[in-house]
Amino acid sequence: MSFVAGSATVKWGLMSRKLLIAFLFALMVAPPAAARPVQMMPGVTYDRILRWTPAGPVAIHVVTAPKPGGLYSLTPLLSNGTIVGRETVSSMERNASAQMTTIGINGDFFSWTGGWPSGLLMRGGIVEHQSALGRAAVGVDTSGNLHVDRVPWYGRWHGADPTWQSISQLNEPARANATALFTPVWGAKTPSTHGTMVVLGPFPPATPRRDLSGVVQSVFTDSSVDVPADGAVLVARGSAARTLHDQAVVGSPLTVRIPLADDWTAVTDAVSSGPTLVKNGRPIFNAGEALTGAQLHGRNPRTAIGQRTDGSIVMLAVDGRQRGWSIGITNWDLAQTLVRYGCVTGFALDSGGSTTVAFDGHVLNRPSDPQGERPVGEALVIGYTGVYVPAPAANLSPNADGMGDQESLDYRLVRPSTVSAKLIAPDGSVRELDSGQKPAGRYHLTWDGTDAAGAPAAEGAYHWNVSATDDLGRASTHDRRFTLDRTLGFLRVAAGARQVAFTLTRDATVRVTIETRSGGILRTVARGLRPPGAVTARWNGRDGRGKRVRPGAYVVHVSVTSPIGLSQLRAPVRIRR
Repeated sequence: MSFVAGSATVKWGLMSRKLLIAFLFALMVAPPAAARPVQMMPGVTYDRILRWTPAGPVAIHVVTAPKPGGLYSLTPLLSNGTIVGRETVSSMERNASAQMTTIGINGDFFSWTGGWPSGLLMRGGIVEHQSALGRAAVGVDTSGNLHVDRVPWYGRWHGADPTWQSISQLNEPARANATALFTPVWGAKTPSTHGTMVVLGPFPPATPRRDLSGVVQSVFTDSSVDVPADGAVLVARGSAARTLHDQAVVGSPLTVRIPLADDWTAVTDAVSSGPTLVKNGRPIFNAGEALTGAQLHGRNPRTAIGQRTDGSIVMLAVDGRQRGWSIGITNWDLAQTLVRYGCVTGFALDSGGSTTVAFDGHVLNRPSDPQGERPVGEALVIGYTGVYVPAPAANLSPNADGMGDQESLDYRLVRPSTVSAKLIAPDGSVRELDSGQKPAGRYHLTWDGTDAAGAPAAEGAYHWNVSATDDLGRASTHDRRFTLDRTLGFLRVAAGARQVAFTLTRDATVRVTIETRSGGILRTVARGLRPPGAVTARWNGRDGRGKRVRPGAYVVHVSVTSPIGLSQLRAPVRIRR
């Protein structure tokens, strides 16, 4: 058989994860020019820019995406699916992978111990946390436009007495002499509090600008209570507790209202943080927002989002606090960088060790915390719901040497879809490998480089092209390129890499290097044009300066360029004393 197909299986997940990890590793170790930009999913690109400044190096990670709408959304993800607790951005993306393919960044500042956000949170038109006094939020409306504004908070309630009373917190522990509303997204139980707790049920989702009424089911004092799955709980402390206790009558209605701003009537999803960086195409040096000095000033890892005039989205994550890799960036430089990428609106998100950019559950940047990626309260992601095709290995080399003999050809659906999965040969001929109506899931096929008759297929550039129309009638296509190239094969590395041997099937320009595991070149041990046949390169264990390489794990990297294209093989090697 020339190819093998299978449905959504653990095997697919393991193989696709290995391919993705290899793909992301190649991005990190390749020269910047080789990764500018990389298509992550249709219409969405990732770029890593290394800049040298008088203060030191700066590593900038850039994501660009279409204007939200249709198959694309700009979506906040909530850690663990609840307000309480923290989770890494990559973990949140993995949890969302059945609904969409995602690439995104960290969101708002958050409570270190509790995990709740510091400012406004909206998801799907539902308000899930109050806005922050003196700080802006960024929201996306139903037309895909970003709004960056300070959104006042006027949450309120009334019971038997029609006089409105203030709600100071939404899904956050009530402060002294204040009232907080807890909805199911908070978690299972309210915090234990000295005060009054009123259980409402049923209670509608917390949509803004309308009266939200629920019947008082029970009233408690000085305790923690369950948050009903279809209800809510009002919790009050101090003088506010006495008012709530007097106004909440079991069996009677209680009404809540969350006004928000009139010019945010079309906003459905939002997160806070700050400061505002770009307004009407101009960078802002000081937006005058209520933030700490550490949040506003100095070179740090920083994260931001912006929108261009055509509606396309730009996400930036800048590494920092890592001398020799990236020293970080100021908010002013971050604002100017957004403008250089054409943004007319820009907003900063949480900074420091929270700064993360991840794709499909895999981290792309280098977070600054010693332990790596930091668990945070939220992520803000570009979500794509069309067919997604993981990048196949760059080269298929079916020569029975045990390396690159089969090509994994995978795709993923997040909705039931009618699919046509095709292999397009160098001459343009098309061979359909999979088709028909498919449920949502992950699909795995392999190809061994033979044609339909079982004969060796032609060498050259191939396309793995998958088209799908989902059950909502939305069409999408994802195309990935790879090369069938038999030029290079049978790599053999002697102990300590004293000798490196391989074979060529045609004339090719060769380069053999000894590298660190992160891709740093220690020594080039062979280069130049070689004829077909066996090729041997030798290494004396020393780097390019003539110094003996320290014991440890390294990589032998063989790359050859022929009329077919570029072929590469890598093999690990351990240097011992």
